[in-house]
Order: sequence, then structure tokens, then C-alpha cells
Amino acid sequence: MGNARDAGLQAAQAPYWDQACGELMRADRVMRRLIPAHGKARLQSRGDAFQTLARSIVGQQISVSAAQAVWNRLQAACGRMEPASVLQHAPDTLRQAGLSQRKVEYLRDLAGRFDQGLVHPGQWHAMDDEAIIDELVAIRGIGRWTAEMFLMFHLLRPDVLPLDDLGLRRGISQCYFSGEAVSRSELREVACAWQPWRSVGTWYIWRSLDPLPVEY
Repeated sequence: MGNARDAGLQAAQAPYWDQACGELMRADRVMRRLIPAHGKARLQSRGDAFQTLARSIVGQQISVSAAQAVWNRLQAACGRMEPASVLQHAPDTLRQAGLSQRKVEYLRDLAGRFDQGLVHPGQWHAMDDEAIIDELVAIRGIGRWTAEMFLMFHLLRPDVLPLDDLGLRRGISQCYFSGEAVSRSELREVACAWQPWRSVGTWYIWRSLDPLPVEY
């Protein structure tokens, strides 16, 4: 999953990356081949929590280029994409930017939860992954997969395994099972060798399918 990100935002890099790569290459024959093949590219985080989640809602079920066009129109309509700004604008204004009625409802629910303090980004650093997922999936329009992508790409959590990700499933099938279909239990079994760096292992499996690193 990848969206173009706002220009000028400084990227934060995962501080554990080099250690994770070394341990993965020692533990797993596929990682030993994949990691050196993809140079110095690595997982990066940009932006703030609200904008990252808002982009995930805007981009649901449409192309990256279409999502960027809608996002640009939203920014023009609302100014800076912040919870209070979104809530100050009528639903019809958001619809005119290209959002469906359902996405307008999702975006306003997200903004309302941030504005009312019902999500706690200031506490996430001290919360475990599942607690954050529980908080995020309570927001309309955000499911477990989106929450897992947020953990990986925004919070840079090192040990996320998105079992419902089609790219992970396809990549493991090709790299470990000669293209045969794989079950969730087989995905877990392969990824056991990656712990505690399953986010990193997943990222390199994605690279085996598409060498261009994605941003979220």
C-alpha cells in the first residue's frame, strides 16, 4: 500500500533496521537473498497520525493517483488537514472534493474522535500493538489491516504480521512454497523465523514482488 506523501515532511527511519536485517539474514534463507538485493531502502514514517489515517480512508478502493487528487482537493477546501478543520466544514463541502457519502462519514468520525480525545496518540508509545489496533478499529472505516499498516508505516512497530495482506500471502507463496497456495497457519510458521522483526520480513517480501518501496 502506498500514497504520495506531503512534500517537505521529514521522514523518520526505523532505528532497529540494521540489527533486524542482520538477524533475519542469519535466521532465514530467503531473507539472506532478499535483503542484500534491495540496497539501503527501508521503512520510513512521515506526517502525523490524523493525516495518515485520513489518507487511508480517502484511498480506500480507488487508485493511488485518484486518492492523491481527492486529497489535494480536500486540502484546498479545508486548509490544513486537522480534525478541527475537517469538522468545521459541511459534509457537502467534503463531498465536492470527491469523497463518497460513506467516506465523508468515516472522515468526520475520525476527526471527531481525535477532537474529543477518544484516541490517544500521545500514549501509543507505551501501548502494545493489539491495544492500539483495538483503539483504531473502533473508528468507522478502519479495519484491522489498515490498523496494522498504521502500526508498521507510521509507528514503525517492528513485529507486525498482517496475515490478511494479499501481497504478503503471494510473496510467501512464491518465495517459500514454489507458488502453491498457503494457509494462515503456514504464513505464521514461516514468519516465526522472523520474530521479533516480522514487520521487516514482511517489508522485504513486498520488495520481492515490487522493488519500489511503498510509503503510507
